[in-house]
Amino acid sequence: MIKNILKGVVVGIANIVPGVSGGTMMVSMGIYDALIHSITHLFKEFKKSLSVLLPILIGAALGIVGLSFVIEKMFDVIPAQTNLLFIGLILGGLPAMTNKVKGEKVKPGYIIAFLIFFAVVVGSAAIGSAEGKAADLSMSVMAIIKLFGVGVIASATMVIPGVSGSMMLMLLGYYNPIIETINSFMKALVALDFAGIWSGFCILCPFGIGVVLGIFAIAKVVEIVFEKFPLYAYWAIIGLIAASPFAILLMSNFGTITVVTVLTSVVTFVIGFFIARKLGD
Repeated sequence: MIKNILKGVVVGIANIVPGVSGGTMMVSMGIYDALIHSITHLFKEFKKSLSVLLPILIGAALGIVGLSFVIEKMFDVIPAQTNLLFIGLILGGLPAMTNKVKGEKVKPGYIIAFLIFFAVVVGSAAIGSAEGKAADLSMSVMAIIKLFGVGVIASATMVIPGVSGSMMLMLLGYYNPIIETINSFMKALVALDFAGIWSGFCILCPFGIGVVLGIFAIAKVVEIVFEKFPLYAYWAIIGLIAASPFAILLMSNFGTITVVTVLTSVVTFVIGFFIARKLGD
């Protein structure tokens, strides 16, 4: 239970970091297949699915809400070390995925799948280096529909390994507004500021509903792909994972690079790699 909550925390944090894929972290933590199955079989195998989903969801909520302040501060104070920590977390899950295709003959189609998805992640990161149009957070009907749609799109990309949901929010222009709204909402809750709570709820509620529906929709598609074309899917995911560090390099600010920065970044990379390997066992 505790271990799965910790895995959820890592996934939650990953989903608020541009360039880092929550789906990739699910693979790295060894919970991706189980989560997809639990989502698509929630009503058929309710108790079993809930026992898998609940600790992960609790951890993800803690990671997103509780640690968004910490992560934001870490990227301000020690950006290089923080980025290398996430790169370590991502690459630490790569051996588990390569084991899925170990011993299988490498076909040209597998290489093509690898290259296509590698290019998608790197290309998206290159395009997403500049944030899109300002988000509409008014209380109009159209703004609420937009928030719902953004939630659907972001959650769908969060489930796909290698594709960063937060990077997609940046492309749509909603990343900073959503993060700021979450932080403001939590501050309002602590201060019992009911006007602030209501304001945050009106923004986060349609976005959250879109996130939940998007996850259910894409999970079924992912399950079908894994059933019909498992080796193509695994090679595509390997391409996504391998590309993610390049996406982080393109999307992130590493600050001033010194000898101390390099050495401490190597340490955080090793820590991230070790955590991913241990949690993925």
